[in-house]
Amino acid sequence: MVQDKFIQYIQFEKRYSYHTIIAYKKDIDQFFLFLKEQYEIIDEKKVNYLIIKSWIVKLMENNLSTRSINRKLSSLKTFFKYLIREEIISVNPMLKVTSPKTSKRLPEFVEKNKIEHLLNDIDFGDNFTAIRNKTIFEVFYATGIRSSELINLKEQDIDLKRSTIKVIGKRNKERIIPFSNKLSNLLEIYLEKKHKEISEQKANTHLFVTIKGGKMYAKLVYIMINSYLNKVTTLSKKSPHVLRHTFATHMLNSGADLNAIKELLGHSNLSSTQIYTHNTIDKLKSIYNHAHPKEQKRR
Repeated sequence: MVQDKFIQYIQFEKRYSYHTIIAYKKDIDQFFLFLKEQYEIIDEKKVNYLIIKSWIVKLMENNLSTRSINRKLSSLKTFFKYLIREEIISVNPMLKVTSPKTSKRLPEFVEKNKIEHLLNDIDFGDNFTAIRNKTIFEVFYATGIRSSELINLKEQDIDLKRSTIKVIGKRNKERIIPFSNKLSNLLEIYLEKKHKEISEQKANTHLFVTIKGGKMYAKLVYIMINSYLNKVTTLSKKSPHVLRHTFATHMLNSGADLNAIKELLGHSNLSSTQIYTHNTIDKLKSIYNHAHPKEQKRR
């Protein structure tokens, strides 16, 4: 089936991440199910732009968000570009399809004083799990890496002497991220605890492991980060990705160069990083309204 070959293409040639591949497969499968149920079509050569537009209408009727619809359309765009590349079709039906407009949602982040309160005042504990959890939290906040990147970190990716971490990001792109002496000391304490309490027979080469020595997994990391963020914030989302947003926003607020943050986050385009400037502008407006003499007179 051409869908299977497409998935192999984005996996082995394009080197998309595991989660992206799963999402693309789900989107393509849903589209072909729609073709079969609504048009009795199973041949991708018979798809035209009107059929795709009718799918968009169907998705809207099912109250799917514009963001989710556009993600599905992105999957279709990649799929039909692949069909053109393989000369399976000669005309790309997506060329006449316009994506629904979506309002820009600013990334949520935790205020600096709340992060400092969590890391400085709240007791994480001193057993292996507690030290591991605090180290994971500090790594997220200090580096802005993704959850999948943290989970796949190996011990050899950490250079304690140079205080740097090697991260393999999306599409296997490698980047080096510096970190503070404080985090270097915490990593050293964690590694000592890990080597002492997790037997070499059980522990693998991954930096962060479970109490049984296995590789950390996304759900466990999410639950842990969520539980700690619950102590200091009422944000609707309390995930590792919120810490990534927090890292970027705090860096910008402290005067870091936007291009430098782009490299640290592993973004391909500066436009992906620029969304954090809106949070910085909001902070500047708040400071201005509070400090400007004219604003003070109004109060």
